[in-house]
Amino acid sequence: MSGDAGRASEMVERPADYATHIFAVADAEVRKLLHDPWEIFSRALQPVLWLMLFGEVMARVRGITSGGVRYLDFLAPGILAQSALFVSIFYGISAIWERDLGVLHRYMVSPAPRSALVLGKALSSSVRALTQATFVYICSVLLGVQLNLSPSHVTVVILLVVLGSGLFSTFSLIIACIVKTRERFMGIGQVLTMPIFFASNAIYPIALMPTWLKAIASANPLSYEVDGLRAMMLAGGVSVFGLGLDFLALLSAFGVVAVIATRMYPRLTQ
Repeated sequence: MSGDAGRASEMVERPADYATHIFAVADAEVRKLLHDPWEIFSRALQPVLWLMLFGEVMARVRGITSGGVRYLDFLAPGILAQSALFVSIFYGISAIWERDLGVLHRYMVSPAPRSALVLGKALSSSVRALTQATFVYICSVLLGVQLNLSPSHVTVVILLVVLGSGLFSTFSLIIACIVKTRERFMGIGQVLTMPIFFASNAIYPIALMPTWLKAIASANPLSYEVDGLRAMMLAGGVSVFGLGLDFLALLSAFGVVAVIATRMYPRLTQ
């Protein structure tokens, strides 16, 4: 207990050192990505296919959106959130790899607070998600999606993507701490990803959902990320929940999972 209190006081007394620990972990993770550019390209294919195939087909279905918004425009922010989700939800498997390779034990004996390790991994996951966002924007422009490219709106989009990917990557770290094996993690990750995606407003409005699914979608953090992205990413975009509530929901959920992950992260080595 006293050790945790000491780390907490260190974070308060030397926030610059705490930030350095976070960025050091994130930098190590980003370097792995830079050494494997093929991974960036291969992951970019998924959102492109969703927009070009699913989006073009479903755009012919009348009545699926409201407010005079083209379905492809409606879909683009949802696919951006989906691609970030898919990258983040499987991020915990890297922690299992690190344990098997002995890297995790080096993290554990470092002077960095456990919370800094967790936040560093969340930040590095956000970098991967932003590469996905770049491809989604490029594809959206080519498909004629009416985007709002003002610097202020793009900045808010970046913040939403960083926050959403940090949330789901930290959630995946919790799963990794529980299951502790790659095989189990892959199975659980696949089970969780699609319900989170489909029980949200990513590909259809909440208004079209049955009552029970509306309740689930309203409690789903991904719905708030998508809602904020639609308001900021699209020309004339509007937030259904309100941008303030979108950020509050994401920040609250991220705070909860970050605290849980900080407590559980050392158990992954056991």
